[in-house]
Amino acid sequence: MPEPTTAPPTPPVPLAALLADEELGLRQLAGPPADLGTAVHMVHTSEMADPYPYLLGGELLLSAGVLLKDPDRYVSRIVEAGAVALGFGVTPVYDTVPNELVEACERRGLALLEVPPRTTFTAIARAVWRLMAEARHRELRRVTQAQQGLAAAAARPDPVPAVLHQLAVRLEGWAVLLGPDGAPLSAAGREPSDAAVAGVTRLARVVNPDPGGALRPSPASATDLTAAGHLSAYALGGNQGLVLGLATPGREAGDHTVAGVAVVLLSLLTAPHQGAKATDRSAALVRLLLGATPAGTAPLLGPGPWTVVHARGDDRSPFAAAALGAALGSALVDPDADGSVRVLLPDGREAAAQPGWTLGVSAPAGPEELAAADAQAARAVRRAAATHKDLVRHRDTAPFSPDAALLRLAPLADSPALTETLRTWLSLHGSWDRTAAAMGIHRNTVRQRIGRCAALLDEDLDDPDVRMELWFALRHG
Repeated sequence: MPEPTTAPPTPPVPLAALLADEELGLRQLAGPPADLGTAVHMVHTSEMADPYPYLLGGELLLSAGVLLKDPDRYVSRIVEAGAVALGFGVTPVYDTVPNELVEACERRGLALLEVPPRTTFTAIARAVWRLMAEARHRELRRVTQAQQGLAAAAARPDPVPAVLHQLAVRLEGWAVLLGPDGAPLSAAGREPSDAAVAGVTRLARVVNPDPGGALRPSPASATDLTAAGHLSAYALGGNQGLVLGLATPGREAGDHTVAGVAVVLLSLLTAPHQGAKATDRSAALVRLLLGATPAGTAPLLGPGPWTVVHARGDDRSPFAAAALGAALGSALVDPDADGSVRVLLPDGREAAAQPGWTLGVSAPAGPEELAAADAQAARAVRRAAATHKDLVRHRDTAPFSPDAALLRLAPLADSPALTETLRTWLSLHGSWDRTAAAMGIHRNTVRQRIGRCAALLDEDLDDPDVRMELWFALRHG
């Protein structure tokens, strides 16, 4: 029987929102003020004397203190596991929250909530799920409206300034198009402080480290959180060295998706005319699909690099494939009768996940390597479908280095429980039962922790190459 997959992460709920719910009647007794941004990622109820083995991090732990004997150790174990708050029910075991527990939570910096007798733990859990669903709905609606606004701006006579203006409005910040030398070509929104402008320029050099020189690998985006706000930079497609810079007051769910849409539009709007016309490229794609040799089609396609995307979806409408191509930023689309689609992305353009589609993405390739790239995308989409992921990319294993290992494991640095679970699970070849026995925890806790690791690391732990790389990183990082 196949192992169940981990559900995609949901938006966290501010602890302040739960305290503001008058029907719950929760009262904070200790810990940092909720308005400082404490966020709840999940709810867990436990009456164990030591709930540590059952916690993943980010929980609001609910307990009536049935086995509470040593409040200080109890709280220290909760904090060590990464829980963000403790909700203590004052019935039926206790009439009031024990003072020792209040003092321990204050010392350890753990938010402590008093749960009145009229409020059930189930009601708290339902409130959290409701708030999460509302947050996800707001996020999707906001992203959809932003996509529509950006698409409309791209159709204006002055599309580049219009897209930047729309992006600045949607993100409530400053958007700038930077040239290869880092000089602003066009900007919109209220210009931020000199420090923020300098920070965006610095990030632009991260995604475009060698303008005008020999190309070398660099990230497609870079972000930084400073006193001046949230700063980010995105490299545009087209190998021109253009960069989209953003300075916003904060970072909300969906902002990266909105910025990604703007990157695709600006890449299309600023792309230079290549030697090959769109009709020639379409003809070259058709010839490749009919079995022509890459060498024979290379003059029509242009030098590349090219990325092959295989997509599977349920939408069989005649416009579905074209809409997918438009969303990915390419007119080179080959739909199939079974609903699958192949898309060829020019200039090494990045493919982002698309609602309603399962995508497999190849590594960038030249025209002579398109057959291999097509096979990579086919394998990637099969792995995406098998693991219920929206998008899986083909991975090229990079040489191991201790510095890269530490950077790769950085998202787990604050959670020793997750790090040790991942180490044990990898050492036992992904066995849930043997890992649970080795660590003295339940196998479902192992599943949940490994799912949390996959989400934090943004890695496909079903990929044997990823497992190997993470194992070396844990051993030698």
